[in-house]
Amino acid sequence: MVIVHSKYQESQRIAIFLSMPDEIQTEEIIKDIFKQGKECFIPRYKPHSNHMDMLKLLSAEDISSLPLTSWNIHQPSDDDNVREEALSGGGLDLIFMPGLGFDKKGNRLGRGKGYYDTYLERCVKHPSGKPYTIGLAFREQICESVPVAENDVQIDEILYEDC
Repeated sequence: MVIVHSKYQESQRIAIFLSMPDEIQTEEIIKDIFKQGKECFIPRYKPHSNHMDMLKLLSAEDISSLPLTSWNIHQPSDDDNVREEALSGGGLDLIFMPGLGFDKKGNRLGRGKGYYDTYLERCVKHPSGKPYTIGLAFREQICESVPVAENDVQIDEILYEDC
């Protein structure tokens, strides 16, 4: 359903999360991004902060060479200065976002650190503007409403099974 989505088809620079076991698995989407000749960016979370960068992935196979975090997910190391950060280049067209819960109004419940909200605020200031945002969810994660704070940024669309 993701790879036939019109926003995905027309996007060239795409950011996507590397899945934790309780999230939608993104490995096949990442493989398709490279198969289609698009550029792929993945998060690098800075511990003890709400700062996140989106760094360029060289290939789907590149993931396994990255160090593991305390959350047991791969991400570029803190001293990796060779990868392009999306906002220091051409910005992003599309961001696929994880979440613990979503509502149909576009509100997203994350893990409480504000990484994506802070990053989207930085995107808005970039010349290419705010990218389209899609939350990837299981049906069970769609709620009537989720708690929101004033700095939470609504997402444009939520994709879940059978939607």
